[in-house]
Amino acid sequence: MSSAAAASPEVTPATSELLRALSLRDAIALVLSVIGTGVFLKTAPMAQLVGSPSRVLLAWLAAGLLSLAGALTYAELGAMMPEAGGEYVFLREAYGDLPAFLFGWASVMLIASGGLAAVSTALASFLSSFVPLGATWIARDFHLLGQVVHWRLGIQQIVAVSVILLFSAINARGVELGGRVQWIATVAKLGGIAVIVLGAFLLSRTGSWDHLRTPVTARLAPSGIGAFGAAMLAALWAYQGWSNLPMVAGEIEKPERNVPRALIFGMLIVILVYLLTNLAYFFALPFSEILTANSTAYRDALPVAAKAAQAFSSYGPQIVSIAFMISAIGALNGITLMNARVPFAMARNHLFFSPLARLNPTTRVPANAIWFQGIWACLLALSGTFDQITTSVIFAVWLFTALVGSSLFVLRRKLPAAPRRYRALGYPVVPALFVLVAVWLVINSLSATPVESAAGLALIALGLPFYLFFHRGVVAHRSEH
Repeated sequence: MSSAAAASPEVTPATSELLRALSLRDAIALVLSVIGTGVFLKTAPMAQLVGSPSRVLLAWLAAGLLSLAGALTYAELGAMMPEAGGEYVFLREAYGDLPAFLFGWASVMLIASGGLAAVSTALASFLSSFVPLGATWIARDFHLLGQVVHWRLGIQQIVAVSVILLFSAINARGVELGGRVQWIATVAKLGGIAVIVLGAFLLSRTGSWDHLRTPVTARLAPSGIGAFGAAMLAALWAYQGWSNLPMVAGEIEKPERNVPRALIFGMLIVILVYLLTNLAYFFALPFSEILTANSTAYRDALPVAAKAAQAFSSYGPQIVSIAFMISAIGALNGITLMNARVPFAMARNHLFFSPLARLNPTTRVPANAIWFQGIWACLLALSGTFDQITTSVIFAVWLFTALVGSSLFVLRRKLPAAPRRYRALGYPVVPALFVLVAVWLVINSLSATPVESAAGLALIALGLPFYLFFHRGVVAHRSEH
């Protein structure tokens, strides 16, 4: 190496690449970031749909096994192409620039940033049960796409924005710090859930295994495959996020080995946690109490987790609020760390704003991409419309998930000689079942929520003019080389 190169480390190949600083433990913690507020809230609407504890538990298990099938599929892809960007990289290699760009566009502009906005606002809401954050300075109602948008600006919105900026700053300081924060948040989150589960099993004043033998409630509609599918969809929301891990494959130590291990071990832990937690709810509470917990039908009721905690402690709602906040912190850090690698990868391929391709020469993290994602999420949090936006693109999440799953078959044919340290367990049956169920979920969403799905398609289509603009840069770059 020349002395000039040594004097300018910022331009050497070593410092222009991401730092592999995430261990297997850190990678598993990132998978466990999927354990969010869903496990505290979704059991009640699922119970209303299927009508018995055993069917609710079966829906959680079925959703978990589907997610595990997806993790097994993604594990081979992540081990074969351990680069920053995850699904974007897989889609680009299998299907070309356009599908990859549209996935990246949806992730950057809607899904990840909307997730940050939603979780940070929820965290501010949970915090308001301990600290007065009720002051609202401006409130307006707007009619948009046939819906009423309740917009307001107050202390809660400022707290939400501050939290997004805080986690952007943490992750811009280095992937090691982000990984450490994720691990601490994961341990604290599992500890909070353990308090609720052990308290429900050991200290509940109303606990009984007879609660699990409660017959289907007569006043509920008969449960069919449609109702079970809807309950599975509710559970899948709580499992959402495991697919983000390959986005940081470029920063994981020995990714060919650790990406598959983290996905598989992490998902098995998540399934176990969700089943134990729901079993604790059904042990601690009569089924009628779970049916009437917080949900669309019972908006003012306590969440099912708070009811279960209240069965063994008068501080039940406060215990659950603390667990909520810890889960939200873990989710915010995980979303920030993993999803920012998508705009970074797109920019490196000349398919997004070029400054986002730069790494901080000291920390070797895509700081510009992290701040871009964070600032856009802040605008969504202040807009108050992110709930409508993210609801509209839920079906698109599964559309891209199905495409990524199918890319495994394409890449097995397209790249037969590519090194594969891990091969998907149960191939081709398990990946095929995963893709088929994902396609079914897309079709089900289109038929059940046609207006929201159409709006989601329109929002994705907004990326097409940007693709045409950025693609000119790709063509120019290829012609130069």
